[in-house]
Amino acid sequence: MTSVVPAYRQSSSLDALQELVDLAAQVPHDVARKAGLSVSELHSLRHLVASPMGPVELAKALGVTSAASSGVVDRLVARGHAERRPHAADGRRTEVVVTESGRREVFTLLAPMFAKLAEVDGSLDDDGRVVVERYLRGAIEAMRAVT
Repeated sequence: MTSVVPAYRQSSSLDALQELVDLAAQVPHDVARKAGLSVSELHSLRHLVASPMGPVELAKALGVTSAASSGVVDRLVARGHAERRPHAADGRRTEVVVTESGRREVFTLLAPMFAKLAEVDGSLDDDGRVVVERYLRGAIEAMRAVT
C-alpha cells in the first residue's frame, strides 16, 4: 500500500516547532488563569487592544455565539477592563472598547514574553531573519492547509 503522506523525517527544527505549537496552545490558559480571567476574556482583550469591535464582530472573532460574547463583555465591563460605547460612525450601534485597565492587564501579563521575543529577534542579522521568517511562513501555510 502506498502512503499518501510524503516521507517525513523528524528533525530538531520540527521538534522545536512542535514544542512551540504545543506551548502556544497552553499559554492563553496559563495567562488567563494568572489574571483571573477566562480564556475568552483574555482573547477578547487581545482583540479589543487591536481595535474596538461591535459585540457581533467580537463573537465572530472568538468563534462563539452573540449571547456568549455578550456575557464575556459583561464580565470585562464589570472588571473595568472594557466599556460599551455608541459606535463612532453609527450611533445606533454599540462598540466595545478596551479601557486603560484592560490594556494594562494584557501588557503586564505578556510583557516578559514580548521582551524575550524582541531579544531573540534582535539577535538575528537580516539574513538570519529572512530564513526564520521563510520557515515560519511555510509552517503557517502548512497549518492553514488543515483549517
